[in-house]
Amino acid sequence: MSGPSQKLTAPYGSWPSPITSDIVSGAANTLCGTAVDSFGRLFWLESRPTESGRSVLVKGGDDGYEATDVTPKEFSVRTLANEYGGGDFSIYGDTLFFSNYNDQRLYKQSINSKAESPPVALTPDFGGPVVAYADGVYDKRLNRYITVREDRRESVSKSVTTIVAIELNESIIQDPKVLIGGNDFYAFPRVDPEGKRIAWIEWSHPNMPWDRSQLWVEPENKVVPVYSLEAEFTRPSWVFGINSYEIIDEQKHLIACSYRQKGRSYLGVLDVNKSALTNLQIPFTDLRNITRGFSCLYVEGASAVHPWSIAKVTLDDEASEVLDFKIIWSSSPTSSKYESYFSSPEFIEFPTEIPGEKAYAYYYPPTNPMYEASKEEKPPLLLESHGGPTDEARGILNLNIQFWTSRGWAFVDVNYGGSSGYGRKFRERLLKNWGIVDVNDCCSCAQFLVDSGKADGERLCITGCSAGGYTTLAALAFKNIFKAGASLFGVADVKLLKAQIVKFEAYYIDSLIGSEEDFRVRNPINSIDQFSCPVILFHGLEDQVVNPEQARIIYKALKSKGLPVALVEYEGEQHGFRLAENIKFTLEQQMVFFARLVGRFKVADEF
Repeated sequence: MSGPSQKLTAPYGSWPSPITSDIVSGAANTLCGTAVDSFGRLFWLESRPTESGRSVLVKGGDDGYEATDVTPKEFSVRTLANEYGGGDFSIYGDTLFFSNYNDQRLYKQSINSKAESPPVALTPDFGGPVVAYADGVYDKRLNRYITVREDRRESVSKSVTTIVAIELNESIIQDPKVLIGGNDFYAFPRVDPEGKRIAWIEWSHPNMPWDRSQLWVEPENKVVPVYSLEAEFTRPSWVFGINSYEIIDEQKHLIACSYRQKGRSYLGVLDVNKSALTNLQIPFTDLRNITRGFSCLYVEGASAVHPWSIAKVTLDDEASEVLDFKIIWSSSPTSSKYESYFSSPEFIEFPTEIPGEKAYAYYYPPTNPMYEASKEEKPPLLLESHGGPTDEARGILNLNIQFWTSRGWAFVDVNYGGSSGYGRKFRERLLKNWGIVDVNDCCSCAQFLVDSGKADGERLCITGCSAGGYTTLAALAFKNIFKAGASLFGVADVKLLKAQIVKFEAYYIDSLIGSEEDFRVRNPINSIDQFSCPVILFHGLEDQVVNPEQARIIYKALKSKGLPVALVEYEGEQHGFRLAENIKFTLEQQMVFFARLVGRFKVADEF
């Protein structure tokens, strides 16, 4: 009998892997929401990199039938309200209401399989995408559609947000009627089952919705808490349409909900009458939205072995146990074939520069069933600083990360002070301290891994998108621990960002940085003389959040200093890359750049 096969020895970073950049970019379908029609059929919205980032509504298959696209080829279901969108569609009965990307108008479409029809516009054509709609709901009693509207006709930076009603009896398209206005922002308009009351969330500058917002109920404004727990029952409202709970039994007052504690999500059922929360056991460790189906829940989730997926969860009659758990949709349906190459995330706590305080991260060790490095060598490390910055890194299956680890890189995804998912006190560490706490925590994490023997201190690289790009550039400017960095549509000039920021974030940067002097001293573009290592920059030329001029300015400054620097610009890309070829190229070029200038190894792939 032959024994187990012996691994080949090769330097870290040089290992061949079947998880190619084509596989990563092709598996980057993004889930953008779920809904159920009056027949109990599941619908979901997915963004497809292989179709130039087009967002398509899909009807789930029943009784052996294949899932089918609902959205015609000339449409893309996506709103640009508050720039980041979300709440792009809703379904009532067999009617779909959705925002179309190109013109941002609202449409309705029959999704009855026997009488499907092309989309019909409900809102006026203003000659361009200057008015956007999001987070709508059907008002059955008055036969109207109630939705949030962002009106940019007068000004982009001073757009007017209201809650409006669109009369569905009218044969002539008219400007929607304003129901609620006067504040800076609105979200979650909802109508009670009898159609007599409306509830909504609103907030005003200088707050972000997670800082301070108000729940209103009209006409009876009585709001009471139903349950308290040291947990987060929702996530930061960067987008519309978040649905972290569903009422599953009106008579018994049972609510299915997701909640998050210390970097992990849980699915539970809250009995409001008994003030008791029952935890339900499912394989997902990370949850997004919950949609109520017929005698089931549809849950958006992921784990260390599941990419973002939709699962059908069937409960017992008491809603206290899970009877069945079935994956309905996966963002990467073929990922399991590479399971032997997957690196499992290790949740770590590490000390920060503040005595007694800790921050958190997910560490992924180099993993390949065919290769190993010599015992004397420590792996190169790529550290990711997440965007937001009010957001968090999650320990789930991400082929982008596995692309690195299967080739012999160590990878760490950091939840620095200011991240969500760990409570308000942790999140507020970043107030007036952006560019300090996040940078210090990323550096502390890297040093912790070096001291633990899990990374080579001479081959530490850092990468980040958007706000994470700012943390990357700030770490390279103000610290000496990293040897190279990559900024993806990142912030190089915080002063310019403040001057050009969209209305939604108009005061966000002030709350994170503070005084004019703080803006000056924490600005990477003002500290070019302190950069001393290679930098690669990627930016979309249609980015409305972080102007592409930011990347050009710092590229020219670093180049004039004589540092190794590269800039890649993408036509047609906005804030975040949606096209498969650009996702692929960005991944490849980061690896080649780091390997050539820091890694001391040759990449196995012929990029």
